[in-house]
Amino acid sequence: MRTLKTLKPGVGARVVHVHGGGALRRRIMEMGLTPGVPIWVRKIAPLGDPIEIQVRGCALSLRKADAALVEIAAEPRLE
Repeated sequence: MRTLKTLKPGVGARVVHVHGGGALRRRIMEMGLTPGVPIWVRKIAPLGDPIEIQVRGCALSLRKADAALVEIAAEPRLE
């Protein structure tokens, strides 16, 4: 399983599934990370946490632990 945590800056992907349960899964999905949505990694903090992503025209920051719950299918860079 490939997750959002493994992407490098400038690489795009499409959300396949959001794992986890309860309030955490709901919070991630409320931020716009739902199955089928294209995303791309804008940048990663110097120490690796958090990760800034572009989704639905908005920039979001996710902790690595939360990004590890988002299963993806890699695609070419999305703008």
